[in-house]
Amino acid sequence: MINFVDRLKDRTRWSWQGLTATWHAEYSFRAWVWANLISAVLAFLLPLGDGVRAVIVVLGILVLVAELFNTAIERAVDHTSTARSTLAGQAKDAASAAVALTAVAAGIAWAVGLWGLF
Repeated sequence: MINFVDRLKDRTRWSWQGLTATWHAEYSFRAWVWANLISAVLAFLLPLGDGVRAVIVVLGILVLVAELFNTAIERAVDHTSTARSTLAGQAKDAASAAVALTAVAAGIAWAVGLWGLF
């Protein structure tokens, strides 16, 4: 049990380090955090159903997860080589597209939720 607690503390510390490093280094991550805070507040202020609220909040968190993966891929590619590479560019573009598609999914959840109000 002590080993489990020690490992949990390590994993928590490493996760927090990743979040804070990304917060400090990536404007896009900070922008998505603020957008998601605003989105969550609106989701709870508007007369939306509980299911719609949950989907909006969860998809907002998934946008942040996608942005963290995007940052990790960019960092790994940049660490590997500074030379121009078609494959490296495609990897970065695919990670960016994952963020965009996740954001589109969150936007669709908002559209469906707002549609239900009218």
